[in-house]
Amino acid sequence: MPIISISLNDEILYEIDRIQKTMGFSGRSEIIRAGIRNLISEEKQIGNLTGTIHAILMITHDEDSEQVVTAIKHNYEDLIGTHLHSKVDGNKCMELFMLHGDASKISVMTRDFKTNRKMDNVKLVSM
Repeated sequence: MPIISISLNDEILYEIDRIQKTMGFSGRSEIIRAGIRNLISEEKQIGNLTGTIHAILMITHDEDSEQVVTAIKHNYEDLIGTHLHSKVDGNKCMELFMLHGDASKISVMTRDFKTNRKMDNVKLVSM
């Protein structure tokens, strides 16, 4: 099995150790493999979306990242029916986008948020 080295900050390492204890993973590598499997599964589901769909996109981010969110959001205004923004914890924000439109364009919008390092969490739910 190939070995891949990664660098993690202390916060992520703390969370990995916490998850290992609470969920009973055998080690850090097993947690990372589970996370990668989850990411692959989500990406396959997004890649299989076709036609016109309704979806909810939820993102969480630091308050300082608001300009990044706004820049991405403006590229997809034709998809956004409703946008809700809420401060949820200190300087953290949660944004919900109610989307309707071409599945491939919604997939690209989702990937634009997912691949941006300033986003804490990005989740798409489609119908």
